Amino acid sequence: MPVALAVTVSPRLPGLLGPAAWRALAGERPVVALPGAAAAAEALRAAGWAVTDVPDAATAAARPDEVVALVAGEEVDAAETVDGTPEPPGARLLDVVAVMDRLRSPGGCPWDAEQTHSSLRGYLLEEAHEAYDAIVDDDPVAMREELGDVLLQVVFHARVAAEAAPERRFDVDEVAGELVDKLVRRHPHVFGDAGPRDVAQVEAGWEEIKQAEKQRRSPTEGVSRSQPAASWGAALVRRAGRAGLPVPEPAELSARSPEELGERLLAVVSGAAQRGWDVEDALREAVRRYAGELDAAAHQAGGR
Repeated sequence: MPVALAVTVSPRLPGLLGPAAWRALAGERPVVALPGAAAAAEALRAAGWAVTDVPDAATAAARPDEVVALVAGEEVDAAETVDGTPEPPGARLLDVVAVMDRLRSPGGCPWDAEQTHSSLRGYLLEEAHEAYDAIVDDDPVAMREELGDVLLQVVFHARVAAEAAPERRFDVDEVAGELVDKLVRRHPHVFGDAGPRDVAQVEAGWEEIKQAEKQRRSPTEGVSRSQPAASWGAALVRRAGRAGLPVPEPAELSARSPEELGERLLAVVSGAAQRGWDVEDALREAVRRYAGELDAAAHQAGGR
């Protein structure tokens, strides 16, 4: 006879059952578990429930009595099926952490096991650039894949850190927890009592909160120096403007659109290459000098 009731459970959340699952288990029918639901069955047995393991759906259906079958991915001929563990959004992130744990553990991948923060840092930049390209190309399939590769780097670094010496140790839950705390703290108009705000007020408030948190003495602090020189310079100019510090005199732009500006910048790159100059190096050196000027201006302003 078909299984009287199939209860789908989550292999990644074995101890979590929803109301429908508990109602199914509360009846008088025997409970069996297919292999995919082994972890949930073990959790139930640890709590005092009688659960019998069966090797497959056919064995469950061949029993003479009506049973409740715990399943996770298996196809079962059942009179009724209920979702016993509605998974919240993000549940598959647990699989990412579990896979990384397997890769780094004894018996896993020897290449993954020997990686360090230093050996992985280039991959983080590479994957971030590939995700950026997918976004620029407006390619959702590539975005999904490349963002997954960025996520892998985050989880990988967190797993490496979990094995570090005590004074350097942290894990993926601490990474996530710090992020959640920061998002809540910097959105008082959503999670607090700051009241409604427009976009400009949100940006200003974010900067005020960040400044109070970081206690930075100069707009240059916290700005990545490894990013492209144009991005580095733009970030410093934005921060300096918000702090009321000097910004470089803007050039007169005769270009009528970003596209035309891009063509002219490309022409500058071409002209510099003919002279044997590296535009990135030249701009980076100019930004580096400007960063020094900002630090001096911020120090002088703070000493008043």
